Amino acid sequence: MRVVVTRPREQAAGLARRLEELGHEVLVEPLIEIQPTGPREIDVAGYDWVIVTSPNGAEELADRMRGRPMRMAAIGPGTAAALRRRGLEPDLIARVSSQEGLLADLPQPVGRVLFVAAEGARTLLPEELDADVAHVYRTIELKPESFPDADLVMLASPSAVRAYAALGRDLPTVSIGPETTRAAREAGVTVAAEAASHDLDGLVQAVRQAAQ
Repeated sequence: MRVVVTRPREQAAGLARRLEELGHEVLVEPLIEIQPTGPREIDVAGYDWVIVTSPNGAEELADRMRGRPMRMAAIGPGTAAALRRRGLEPDLIARVSSQEGLLADLPQPVGRVLFVAAEGARTLLPEELDADVAHVYRTIELKPESFPDADLVMLASPSAVRAYAALGRDLPTVSIGPETTRAAREAGVTVAAEAASHDLDGLVQAVRQAAQ
């Protein structure tokens, strides 16, 4: 099966290797790129919770963090794994990889909260928790001159969905989680399978499901 990985090129190698080990032909065609933004330093001391929404947010936070929060929460196992790679152990991982999922899992009262995310991220959590917000990166949607023919397209974020939808293609896709699936449905993009876990293992298993 021919599979297109649309992650930024510097983040695509692990997924591409896993899919090639399964015998698939893998093409890397980035539909987004990540640009750091926001403050050079982020003081997390004094926060009861620091909430991180994505692996990119985890990497940017780790580079800039000063002090230690009482507790950290991650949306999804992929974000939790990114935090651990940088020596930060999450105290809570959302069972459902969405802002709604984390909101349901957070103990009450939450106290003082810092929400670390991309520019343009959904505002459900900061509004519900009256949280401070640190935007640490922006996602740039790309429009390649051509897009390869394939059996399956991997989409790992709502921004990748929007970039793919703008191409006017209708190849079956695999989504990394519920927010990406929601964006795909709104854009009229066909989702053949959704990852059960928001990480590489989940994406690989979803490809197996879509290939059946």
